[in-house]
Amino acid sequence: MKKMKRMNGGMPLWAKIIVGFFGTVLGLILAALIVIWALWHNEILTALSLKQLRPRDVYHRDGSVYSIHVKGGFYLDEFIAQGGAKTDDELIAFITEKMAKGIIPMKLTHPQVGCASFTARTEDGDALFARNYDFNMTNACIVFTEANKGRHASISTVDLQFMGIDRNRDVEGILDRIICLAAPYATLDGINDAGVSCGVYMSYQGRTTTPTDQSTGKPDITSTTLLRLILDYADDLEEAVEIAKSYDLHDSAGSSYQYMVADSSGRSAILQWVNDTVFTDNDGSQRQLVVTYSDDDAHIGEAEGKADYQWITNFVVLPEYYETKGTAGKHGYDRYLMLKKQLGMTDGVVKDEQAAMKILGMIGRRYWSNDDGNGCTVHSAVYNMTDKSVLWVSNENYDDPSAVFTFRFGD
Repeated sequence: MKKMKRMNGGMPLWAKIIVGFFGTVLGLILAALIVIWALWHNEILTALSLKQLRPRDVYHRDGSVYSIHVKGGFYLDEFIAQGGAKTDDELIAFITEKMAKGIIPMKLTHPQVGCASFTARTEDGDALFARNYDFNMTNACIVFTEANKGRHASISTVDLQFMGIDRNRDVEGILDRIICLAAPYATLDGINDAGVSCGVYMSYQGRTTTPTDQSTGKPDITSTTLLRLILDYADDLEEAVEIAKSYDLHDSAGSSYQYMVADSSGRSAILQWVNDTVFTDNDGSQRQLVVTYSDDDAHIGEAEGKADYQWITNFVVLPEYYETKGTAGKHGYDRYLMLKKQLGMTDGVVKDEQAAMKILGMIGRRYWSNDDGNGCTVHSAVYNMTDKSVLWVSNENYDDPSAVFTFRFGD
């Protein structure tokens, strides 16, 4: 048998064919990896950054606590350029196309939640924004975004159940990690590196909890994406209010919401979209934004008018909205009175962040007479808008060091 001819000074032809074949395959694989990295490098790094900070405790109805560091701009500029979104479905379609490249279906939901917030000052003069997020057992995630193209860095909290991760299980596998890429668009409360803080709260408006659904020709925005725009673009309270005025608001999931915003000056504002009174406020398209500032709220009540701080729970603070005196329809009014009492004792001054957290603990939902079915406080956060830091506690475990976290920009 004749020996197979050698090529290039000694390599048999069959070996050359095999080397060429595998070289082509490796080249294709490398090219595919380059394309994947080019398309998804921010998403890949973001998904890999997800980590569990605290495990679940079913006995205490504690979900797991996670953190995620979001790389890049998560397409927010494109979201604004397309005119925002007027429904959850439109927002989901945008997120699925941009973040999951249309491959993995994603979803956002917004069940009825409770919540409360207040502003205060420390004895050293720092401006604080404190918030309880009330619901039932669920997984929480602390979301870090980076400064990007003229936008602020932020630290915020989301409920992973809103993105379809069942509250009765942990984040599992690559699919769940990809779903968590939507976290920046499901913000519940947070702070940016300019010292602006904000939160969202149920408001139970109208006879059957009618969602706000404006249609005035402005760009459209949904509940949690309003918070995202404030955290990314607002340098101060007035810019946050201007952002809210610039959009038609569309509440999510058949519920009605209101907002509270504050900045490092200590001033704050409650943002509420209303239409006359609770008896007539049944057409969300007719609502208009009413801004109630902390230094211009004497029309709410004598105590509110004297205070340069604010507090909020789950009802519209405008007295004329309910027409009749009393607490009918005012969800969370008892917690509102507790905040009023505790803050009034020291004229809105607390020793430090831990003291503010103690006040949040007084209205924690596990040991409170609830009027909305929410069985626990999922997280409590005190945002220091002066030094841009966060004191964060999971599931009312205020005395458990493993449940207490502190964060600061740059950490």
